Amino acid sequence: MEHLSVSEAQRVVLESVATFSAEQVKLEQALGRVLAEEVRANRDQPPYDISAMDGYSLRSADLGTIPATLEIIEDIKAGDLPGKTLASGQCARIMTGAPLPPGADAVIRVEDTNALPDNRVQINQSVKRGNDIRRLGENMRNGEVVLTPGTEITPGVIGVLATVKRAQVQVHRRPRVAILSTGDELEGLDEPIDLNKIPDANSYALMAQTQALGIEPVLLGIARDDPDELARYLQRGLEYDVLLVSGGTSVGVHDYVRPTIEALGVQMLFWRVAMKPGHPVAFGKAGEKIIFGLPGNPVSSMVCFGEFVAPALRRMMGHARIHRRTVEARLTHNVKHQPGRTEFIRVMLAQEDEGYAATSTGAQGSGMLLSMARADGLAVLPADCNGLTAGSMVTVQLLDGTVFQDDAGFRE
Repeated sequence: MEHLSVSEAQRVVLESVATFSAEQVKLEQALGRVLAEEVRANRDQPPYDISAMDGYSLRSADLGTIPATLEIIEDIKAGDLPGKTLASGQCARIMTGAPLPPGADAVIRVEDTNALPDNRVQINQSVKRGNDIRRLGENMRNGEVVLTPGTEITPGVIGVLATVKRAQVQVHRRPRVAILSTGDELEGLDEPIDLNKIPDANSYALMAQTQALGIEPVLLGIARDDPDELARYLQRGLEYDVLLVSGGTSVGVHDYVRPTIEALGVQMLFWRVAMKPGHPVAFGKAGEKIIFGLPGNPVSSMVCFGEFVAPALRRMMGHARIHRRTVEARLTHNVKHQPGRTEFIRVMLAQEDEGYAATSTGAQGSGMLLSMARADGLAVLPADCNGLTAGSMVTVQLLDGTVFQDDAGFRE
């Protein structure tokens, strides 16, 4: 089977998956999910003209001469309703969020006033009509669409849903994901240390990458190098929507794993991708179930998850944005590259005056998991690239956790 490019392999994967149907969840459980319904406002917000500041509601026409002295006829707190109408020369003390009394057309901040005896206040600055007023319905109007299907539920969206009193919400179902490691050489996390074996890091790194998408996967354990045992594990895994199998796809065990998978009714759509690391990555389908054969080397496995598995899972969950965010960065050193495969270089990012600088985490062996732990992103070297020199600009895919930085990033 022809070795696909990364973009071709991504296309095959994404054409093989569809957005899942809807389910109803409580609002408290909706963060990170994707709306599967239209949401409309159930009232005007705000329900009347309200003050945007603590201060005084007044008639702007009374401020022809500054300073001006006005009589305070009422105190209005948030949650109160005004009881009086302002006449010329009058004002009302008002709190943020409180409704304006009839007759008022502006609010002045308390900082621009001085209290006087006998319920009077001195106004030290003129204001125009509408100053510091939030108008009736400026946030939302009763019956208007405020959220559309496909909206990712962020904290801000949670606030909107609570505003329109949606205690339950329709969201796209999350896929059920199972993770299986393979190989006699692996040592389970709960097994005694055996210096002749390799700790099973893949199950847990893949678990964490899946959890970062808001999905709690099931760890099936380790299948040893026995066709019957592998078949039993794979059969269990195919009860889930998505099965991630790490190990067993590289040259040397290819002929052993492939017939075991295909005998279970899995149609393999590709077995190799022109990328580094991650060349021995496979993908197939069994009905509506999908299976990824990920490399045994942990860095390769994690890179392939980001390029193929994460976009598929996010599409299943209804997300419109399915790929990692990218930034452009300046390389701080030369990078060698042999044309033929798209290469993903683990880099650390540093902020500069005009953007980012990217520096390799060091040796790029596909088993060097510490280099992945230290990386902020993956610098992408196109397949036709002959290497890059220091100062060249490169596209960097941001890794999980890099939406934060160590300073505010702006000056006041």
